[in-house]
Order: sequence, then C-alpha cells, then structure tokens
Amino acid sequence: MKQATVSLRQPFFRGDNRLRIALVGLPGAGAGAIFRVVQSTGARPAPASACHVDIGFDQVLVSMGSEPAADVVIQVLDATALEHHLGYTLELRRLGRPLVLAMNRMDEARRRGLHIGTKALARRLGVPVVPTVASMGYGIRELFAAACEAARRAAPAPFDPVSATELAETVARPGGVRERQDWRYWLDELFLSPRFGLLGSAAVFAAVLYIVFDVSVRLDALTTARLAEWVSAWRPANLPGVVARAVADGLVGLAAIVVPYMVPLVLLLILLEQTGIMARIAFAVDGVFHRLGLHGGVALPLLLGLGCNVPALSAIGTATKGPARTTASLLITFVPCSARSAIILALAGKYLGVWGVVAVFAVAAVVIATMGQILRRFAGESVGQIPEIPPYAMPRWPHLAAETWLRTKDILTIVTPLLIGGSVLLGLLGHWGGDRWINTVLAPLTSGWLGLPAVLGVPLVFGILRKELSLAMIYTALGGFALDAYLSSVQMFTFLVFLTLYVPCVSTFAVMMKTVGRRQALMSVSISIGVALAVSGALRFALQAAQLAS
Repeated sequence: MKQATVSLRQPFFRGDNRLRIALVGLPGAGAGAIFRVVQSTGARPAPASACHVDIGFDQVLVSMGSEPAADVVIQVLDATALEHHLGYTLELRRLGRPLVLAMNRMDEARRRGLHIGTKALARRLGVPVVPTVASMGYGIRELFAAACEAARRAAPAPFDPVSATELAETVARPGGVRERQDWRYWLDELFLSPRFGLLGSAAVFAAVLYIVFDVSVRLDALTTARLAEWVSAWRPANLPGVVARAVADGLVGLAAIVVPYMVPLVLLLILLEQTGIMARIAFAVDGVFHRLGLHGGVALPLLLGLGCNVPALSAIGTATKGPARTTASLLITFVPCSARSAIILALAGKYLGVWGVVAVFAVAAVVIATMGQILRRFAGESVGQIPEIPPYAMPRWPHLAAETWLRTKDILTIVTPLLIGGSVLLGLLGHWGGDRWINTVLAPLTSGWLGLPAVLGVPLVFGILRKELSLAMIYTALGGFALDAYLSSVQMFTFLVFLTLYVPCVSTFAVMMKTVGRRQALMSVSISIGVALAVSGALRFALQAAQLAS
C-alpha cells in the first residue's frame, strides 16, 4: 500500500528558537483586539504585553507594540480607512524587516461597499496581506501562520517607492460587492459577535441538554432499560450461572452506554464540528473556561458529560492536548452523568426535597470550579492555541458515519473487557460471600469517616461497575425500601455527595486510560476518590455540627 508523505517547512520555531513577533498598528486599527484574541488563548494569565502561542509545529512569542528584537512585524490596518494607515506601512517596509499586514475590519469594509484588493497590495509591497475580522476571530490563525512563513523567507524583496495615497487608490475603491446578510451573516452575529456570542452558545447548550435528558433517556427506556429489567430477574445459584449473569450484566452495561448516549452524543459532536459551529462556540466561551484553566473547546464535551462521561472523555481526546487534556479529563469525572443524576433525583428528591437535589448538584459545580482553579495553578507554562474559524459547511453523511464509528469503536475494544471482567469479579465476590469482607475492609471509610452504615460498602464498590447498581443494592443492603428508616438526612446527603464525586465507572476509567495514559488515569482516579472522601466527609461533620448548634 502506497503511503502518503507530507513535507514540512523548515526550520521549526520551538524552544529557544521560538519566533518573536511584534504586533503594531495605529490607534483604531485593531491591533489591541487581535492581541487580546491571541492572549486569551492561553489557559493561564499571561503578561500584559506578551504571550506564547502554538501555530502548528511552531511556537511564537507575541508582543504588543514595537519590539527591537522581533523576528517579524505584523502591522494591523483598518480596511475602512486604508490611506491613513498605509503611511505607517511604508515606513515599516523601508526598514527591510520581515513584515506581514493584517487587513482588519474587512466585514465593515464590505458592509460599506468598499473593495479591498489584498492580493494587489501584497504584490505592490512584496509582503503577505491577510484579511482579518478580529472581533470574530476570522483570519487570526492564518495571519500568524503567514508570519512564520515570512520569518523563514527572511527579508522581503525590494519594492518600488510609492505614496500612501497612490497605493490606497490602487487597492481600495468604492463599488465593491456589499456584504450580503444571508444566513451565514446572521449565524456569525449569533455565535461570534461580542453582543450575542454567549447567547448563541447557550442556545446550542440547551439543545445538547435536551438530547441528553430527553432523547437519550427515551432511547435508554426503549432499549437497555428493558434488557436490564429482564437480566435482573435472573438469579442463578450455581457458579456457572453466576458467571453468565455477570457477563450479561457487563454486556447490558455496555449497551446502556453505547446505544442511548455514546452514539447520539458523539454524532451530535461531530455534526457541530463539521458544520463549523463547534469552533465558533469555542471562540465565544473561551474567556469563561480560562477561569478553569481550560480552552473553550472543552465546553461541549463537559456538557456531554451530563449524559455520559465516556463520550465526553472521547471528545476531550480530540479537542485538547497536554496539561489541558489531563485537567479536562479529571474535571469531567466530577460532572454528574445521567446515571448519577437519576440517583440524586430518586433519593434526594424523595427524602431531602428540591433543595436537597439543588444542594448535591451545587456541591458538584463548586468542586469542578475549585479543582479547575487548583489545577490551573499547578499547570505548566501556558501556550495558547489560536482558534481557527472554518467556513460553514453542510454535513458529509458518509464521513459523519465513519468518524462516529472511529470514535466509538474503542468502547468495544477497551471498555468491554474491563466492564465484563469487573462484573464477573464482583459477581464472584458476592457468590463466595465476599460482601462481608468488602464491608469490613471499607468500614473505616464508610462508618468511620462518612458516618454511614458499614453495609453500604458493597453498593459503593459495585457503583464502580455501574452507578445504577448502587441504587438497587442500597435497598438490598439495608433490607428495605424506606431508606429514611435507616439513614438520617445527613447520612443521605453524605452518601449522595460521595456517590456523585467519586470514580464514575470502570468504562470512564478505560476511556481515560486511552485519552491521557495509564499513569495520568490512575492519578485522576486517586484524586477523584480523595476529593470525594474529603468533600463528603467534611460536609458530614459540618452538617452534624450545624444540627447540634441548632
């Protein structure tokens, strides 16, 4: 089979050879707006006048204002007042240094019916000219890619001296095609404009939540819920039957992930990527997620975690890299998936009331925000990823199906053995009377630290396989369905908080190993268990103290 080769431009600008770029422009051109877009790509705060970003294989240091040591100068021009800015361009051009021009506010120029001949200007001056719209992120990545290429070419070619007025008359003239306000224009206004960007993102988030809590739940009820009900009626007494039942439980658990959640949510994610909406949402919410030490590209994957953490982790693997991937993967484990949400609503809703439900979800939200801040402080050097705003496109259905299969097939190869193996192990423990041993080993944590009945150790362990099993096994362990007869309100709240925060399930751990590696996955699981124990135990003692005080 013939292999394709891709030639890469040399040299690479990395490490000590990092490219230095000075971003300059007259007042009103938009140099500050472009710098803010680039600066905001870093998940950690950067100095006020400089920031590091990745451009493909190259790394660059962008400085705001004139920088004598800069390898390349990017001048930002206002396309609606070109003559005023070209005088400064000619001064920079005479210096003989690598120069790239950012023709900013091109959207406003088109609205005014101005034709800007960027290619003609590039030919006259002998330097690259890149159209940009800083407020919407258009052309920013292409601009810095052009700067890297300009640095590789070194000094620009000589050019014929010309006045700014003559140059402006040559490349800018009225009578251009006014920008049509078609569906693309209005979608950009909804997703990319400073006024409505977050509103458009919120609308997509609402649609995702509808799929998570309505479509997926309906699919689950029509498919795997019936299988689970059928399997649960099978109670074998001999060893072969116990193993067969455990294998069946594992397969039902696999189907419960793949059919209602994995396939629909991954399909939705790829659909948003293909149409170009995903990149626009990432641009709009980037600043919000930087407070968690993350990029805006993880917004939708985190939201998908409300349905199932498995497709959310799979999406993180394609949307992030480096420390941001590890941080996002860990935070996703604290997002209450549909299984955990169902337990919260079933138990807290019945015994603690609406405020109990709100309190459990609020604790999860606070933990996610707090852990994001903590991990942000321990992250390494922040290197931004300049967003690329692709054109809108219609979905390519064959590619959509192929990509969905590519992202879900690992569930069959990675999750299935762990899910079935874990199910068999726990089934054998139950068959051989390992329940008492598990409860005894976990007693210092369950009854000692969490203040729960020791018999709840087994439901917590089985929750690693599937959280729904915890709910069913609570009734068996306590010996009745009236849980308020066995658990106080403080115990109920403590149990729910711990169940919500600790390791979601073995399937999540399996996908996490593929996403961030075994070492990081084990570390994330340890942190997840540690945080769950610390938060739920602290809340237990705080609530007991409040009861005594009252």
